[in-house]
Amino acid sequence: MVELPRGMYPSRLDDKGRAKLPADFQTFFSALREKKLFVTSLDRRIAKIYPMAVWRENEKFFESYREDPRALRNAAFNAADLGAEAEMDNQGRILFPPELRRELGIENQPVRLYAHRRHIEVLSEAIYEERKREAAQVAPDDLERLERAGLN
Repeated sequence: MVELPRGMYPSRLDDKGRAKLPADFQTFFSALREKKLFVTSLDRRIAKIYPMAVWRENEKFFESYREDPRALRNAAFNAADLGAEAEMDNQGRILFPPELRRELGIENQPVRLYAHRRHIEVLSEAIYEERKREAAQVAPDDLERLERAGLN
């Protein structure tokens, strides 16, 4: 089984709304038995590319989760409103739905890709810079806490 790539990768959505995937991501998606993907956003800020098998697990979660119906309803609505099935083409590109591109401001723009919890997160440059600033401000305290908890 091929593992998800590690690290942060630059990419760009072209004028047709396709993101060219770095080679490591192409290798990962090519190795999947099921080639269908689900491209969406749950928070209307960060795009996510899910292998369809992982997205089906999320759909089962949506059916059974009862703790916070409002949060569930909003996340499921966002996923449906902005999402669409896709497949990687033979040039290693994935098409993003037009509504998603417009909502996240990533049409014909650079993006950053990284693997997170069995899916790929796609950050606009603005969100990437926001996350980078946030991580730099709290990193020493967070790292110390994580190391005490067992991080090597």
